Amino acid sequence: MFEQLEKINTRPEPFEFYTAADLWTDEHTSEQMLRFHLNPEIDVSSRNVNFIDRSVDWIASRFNIGAGKKIADFGCGPGLYATRLARRHADVTGIDFSKRSIRHAQETADREGLSIHYINRDYLDFETDDRFHLILMIMCDFCALSPAQRRKILSIFHLLLEPSGFVLLDVYSLTAFSEREERAQYEVNLLDGFWSSHRYYGFLNTFKYEKEKVVLDKYTIVEAERSRAIYNWLQYFSPDGLEREFKESGFAVENYYLDVAGTPFSPHGKEFAVVAKKL
Repeated sequence: MFEQLEKINTRPEPFEFYTAADLWTDEHTSEQMLRFHLNPEIDVSSRNVNFIDRSVDWIASRFNIGAGKKIADFGCGPGLYATRLARRHADVTGIDFSKRSIRHAQETADREGLSIHYINRDYLDFETDDRFHLILMIMCDFCALSPAQRRKILSIFHLLLEPSGFVLLDVYSLTAFSEREERAQYEVNLLDGFWSSHRYYGFLNTFKYEKEKVVLDKYTIVEAERSRAIYNWLQYFSPDGLEREFKESGFAVENYYLDVAGTPFSPHGKEFAVVAKKL
């Protein structure tokens, strides 16, 4: 038992383990994530519905969205952005790891008669001959990727964009990083049964990496028949640091905003958004 507790509380190296599939493809947790996505009042898996509507209005204006515009939504979830953009006659492709979310998104598109191309895949492995005018990665997905994964996804973006195409994504700021604290928590059925439909013991260890500006929420879930660890990594950014990564991948940063609804940038915000142009 002591050795097991030692293992649970051991600090890994930054991005040493990657367990995204355990969150997005597990039958039970993917159902919980979809439920959060579809709750219009909360900001958990997706923004609340009022923000999404305001965000899509701004995106449509900022990037002149309409017929003939081709958009790729990386991490599209159940299509909350893709659906609204397709209603404005854009040609939208949505990519997501969660089969359950993609199924919901496709059902919505079919019901409304929208021509949206949904793909159930890890977007780090996404390939297509299509080329896009705009690529979206919203809800700070970029922060969950390791430095190597971020280089890979930016190279994918660069390849898939039309000349002078744009990327819009949002990230967590250093202000948000400064507010995170290390902690250890234990609870029966941690997060109200989020991790399993069966009884389990949940351990949450939050590790903070000052040099790298990374935070790990490590969940260890112990059930009668199995134990598993889920690693939720988050990279926090300064505008300069984010711009450096884009420049190294062949992009020029055009604008920073407080969010993906075009709110003016503030250095004190917990998040910020970036518009970058392919060179």
